[in-house]
Amino acid sequence: MRAGTWLSLLLVVGWALGGCAGRQDPETPDYEAIYDLPVEELWPRVREYFTDAHLPYREDRGSLVLETEWKQEFGGSKISGFWHRYLVLGKRETPTTSKLWIIRITKTVNKALSQPGKGIDWGVGRGVGLNGGDALGDDAISAEDVEDRLTFPAGEHAFYMESGQGTRDLTLEWRVFRGIMPKLAREQAVSAEQAVAKAPGAKDAPVFTECGQSILGLKKLAKAGGVLLLGELHGTQEVPRFIAQSVCQLVTAGIPVTVGLELPVENEARITTFLQSEGGEEDWLKLMEAPFWRSPYPDGRGSEAVANMLEQLRHLRAQGLDVAVFVYDHPKLSGQPREDALTQTVLAQVKATPRRFHLVVSGNVHPRTAKGLPWDTQYKPMGYLLKDQLEDVTVLDMAYDSGTAWICAADQQERKLDCGVKEAKGRDNGDRFFVHVWDSPRDGYHGVFYVGRVTASAPAISKGLGRPGADDNSGFPAAPEAAGVASARR
Repeated sequence: MRAGTWLSLLLVVGWALGGCAGRQDPETPDYEAIYDLPVEELWPRVREYFTDAHLPYREDRGSLVLETEWKQEFGGSKISGFWHRYLVLGKRETPTTSKLWIIRITKTVNKALSQPGKGIDWGVGRGVGLNGGDALGDDAISAEDVEDRLTFPAGEHAFYMESGQGTRDLTLEWRVFRGIMPKLAREQAVSAEQAVAKAPGAKDAPVFTECGQSILGLKKLAKAGGVLLLGELHGTQEVPRFIAQSVCQLVTAGIPVTVGLELPVENEARITTFLQSEGGEEDWLKLMEAPFWRSPYPDGRGSEAVANMLEQLRHLRAQGLDVAVFVYDHPKLSGQPREDALTQTVLAQVKATPRRFHLVVSGNVHPRTAKGLPWDTQYKPMGYLLKDQLEDVTVLDMAYDSGTAWICAADQQERKLDCGVKEAKGRDNGDRFFVHVWDSPRDGYHGVFYVGRVTASAPAISKGLGRPGADDNSGFPAAPEAAGVASARR
């Protein structure tokens, strides 16, 4: 076997990235990893890697193919609603070199990702299919065969049931490469234990954490001492999930993260206590008894999705990963005094922890780095004030496809706020989360973060206090059945 490692320079165009990576370059390379050993010698190491990562699998002996069992995103949090499994294919490059293809298959109760035309027409006969069950023709299947047939992927890039989706996962391919070839790739390999950002005092941290599909462009912005300000539309399910996935993907890549939330500073102690708790019913009740969650004008910041995000961040901390949260809103103030107070709270947090990456979320007026607003040309938003006092500040506005959001809007007739599910108009840029930075700032923003189609998230107080597993028809999803069909927990 030759010393060293050959890397293919063939660009892989159009493949999606996915999964959580170990400590590496800011983004996963866009070319394949080539192993400098025959595929038959590689395969035992592949089995060992997935065993050590606690990813149980089934193997087609003799064919160099294995498929892992379903693994829940933020596994154990009970609230994710997304599951992933991996189809791993060993491929011979030359007689002495090889490579792996890893296909990520995603399942969710959300039907937005469903394959077009996959609906089953239930007819009056025993057959189901395009013929409506009138006859068992070539394009119909027997009802007895439905369960078996739905169990398997339709080729490498599709899935039968509901939102199943398959994409090639270059990020995990490189993580496996760096995990099983340390001697042949000394310059790039880092063990999984060294890669994660382990919390101070934590005895252990997971070898592998399922963080969902990689957010394109995110890791380029993540630096120690850096601040990423996100301007959001309150009241969606997607933004809190974007935040939770971002944190998960960064801490498992070795970057400690502090999240700043636009919640009243009076809630700091409650949230810190909850994040350090076991997440039991009493812990949830102590968190949710704060007046903030019971505001007569719930503007989306106290949504069920935000409560679920706190649970997901708590779960990451419980695994030994270095995640922190602070809150910085001063709701008793308004106008410029409020912006000044927001700025000072965030600034104090960043300066106190200069080795961490700070992900700060607010409504999309506060993070702007441009002076002035249509109604006040001298207005200085938080982002404008922070950029002059910190070296690394990036501001992203929210981009999304159309949908709904829980919004408080002014009712001109009754002269009060009308809070509820409202239509949100956006532009379709696909289903994939991504971050994009422009060549030069526009309207006080450096770029956008995109979250796909948005869905309203109601106040947590109306969903069993946001408590996972609450017996309140909150729709928290359960794990898939053995046949691969996701069902909703009621």
